Amino acid sequence: MFTDKIELKDFDKMDPEYKDLLGRVLTIQADCEIGGPHLYVQKMLPAAPTKLDQLIVARTAAEEIDHFRKVARVAGDIGVDVSFVLSQPNEKRFVDAFRGLITTWEDNAVFGFLIDRVGRYQLEEFYDCSYLPLQRILPDIVTEELGHIEYGYNKTVELLSKGDEQKERLQKAIDYWYVRALDMFGHSGSTRAERYRYWGLKRRTNEQARDDYMKEVDPILEKMGLRIPDPLKGRRYT
Repeated sequence: MFTDKIELKDFDKMDPEYKDLLGRVLTIQADCEIGGPHLYVQKMLPAAPTKLDQLIVARTAAEEIDHFRKVARVAGDIGVDVSFVLSQPNEKRFVDAFRGLITTWEDNAVFGFLIDRVGRYQLEEFYDCSYLPLQRILPDIVTEELGHIEYGYNKTVELLSKGDEQKERLQKAIDYWYVRALDMFGHSGSTRAERYRYWGLKRRTNEQARDDYMKEVDPILEKMGLRIPDPLKGRRYT
């Protein structure tokens, strides 16, 4: 296992595989950061039920755009141009969860509650990673992601309080986003994931991270009185 810590000045000396994997993971991360605003701003910002909700949607989008900027800068410094993801159609996003549009408050709330939580897990993979410029941008990004998760959770709880009909709509949103959240961790037994770990760019296997996520999320869903979806139904990656 690779245990060195790499600065930008060291990058050109690195193994081609390391360079390729770092560029790849930064590109995907940049696409995920900008994918969120493209998913929900168009419909959710003008349809916000209160001025506070409108402000939070706008602030969340602004923070995600800033996350993209931070990741793009790290990528650009190693010669990887990720600007193409700014105008990439949603259906061409790297991760399935960011394809399409969010058009309901149930989906918007559950997206923040479940998908932004996966985002936190993905960022945590870079804690103590071998590439120090990536490691340095994490604290502020993760702090803001925690705020997005909290808003999604609180909005889900608020909507749940409005009765059985609303609960069923939320359950549909949970059923939809839960499996997409699990798919975001990728294939179990992934060879590429093992190479990320070898080079110190990630900490866990895909299946370890997915299992940790389920152990966190499932009890929260149960406490809310929502059904835990079948974790295999509709999955693309197992």
